[in-house]
Amino acid sequence: MKVNNVSLAAVGVKMSQYPDDGKPEIAFAGKSNVGKSTLINAMIGRKALARTSSQPGKTRTINFYNVEDILYFVDLPGYGYAKAPRTEIEKWGKMIEEYLNKRETLRGIVMLVDIRHEPGENDRLMYDWLKHYGYDIIIAATKKDKIKRSQIQKQLSLIKNTLKLAPEDRLIAFSGETKDGVEELWEELEKLIGYEKTEAK
Repeated sequence: MKVNNVSLAAVGVKMSQYPDDGKPEIAFAGKSNVGKSTLINAMIGRKALARTSSQPGKTRTINFYNVEDILYFVDLPGYGYAKAPRTEIEKWGKMIEEYLNKRETLRGIVMLVDIRHEPGENDRLMYDWLKHYGYDIIIAATKKDKIKRSQIQKQLSLIKNTLKLAPEDRLIAFSGETKDGVEELWEELEKLIGYEKTEAK
C-alpha cells in the first residue's frame, strides 16, 4: 500500500472513545522499548507520527492512526514494564482485554519481539493470550540491523520455538534503520484486511 495520508484519529482508554466507522484495524503489541513506534513510523513512511520514547512504558492509551482512510493502525501500550504501578498494570490489562474481546473491526495483530533475545515470559503470555482470542498474528522480529546477517535465521528459529508459533503465524525480521521487512509486513496486512492493489490506481 502506498501511504501518503496518515493522521492520529483517536486516543482512548474505553470502547466509547474508539472510532466507530467500521474500518478494519491492525493492532501492534509488544514489550516496552521493543521498537513499536519505530516500526509503525516505518510502515507509514513518517519519522515521528507514532511517538518514540526513551522512557519505557510511556504509552498509557490506545492510539488509532487512520492510514489512507482505508484502515487503522492501533498502537497498544507496551507491556512488561516492571516499574509501572500495579494498579496501572491492572488497568492496562483490563483495557487491552476489553479491546481484544469486543473489537469486531480488529483483523489481525502484529506482535513485536526483539530479534536479539529469546522471547521472555511476558512475550509468551502475550502470544498465548492473543491466540486465545483467535486472531491472526504476525510476529515482527525487530532490530534486525543489530545482529550479524549470519545470526538471523538462528534467532528466528529461537523465537519460533520459544513462542511455539502456529503454522499459520508469520514471522518477519524487521529493521527500523534499513526498513527491511516493511514491504513483507504490508503484504501480510493487505491480505488480512482484504485490500486489493487494483484499488490504488
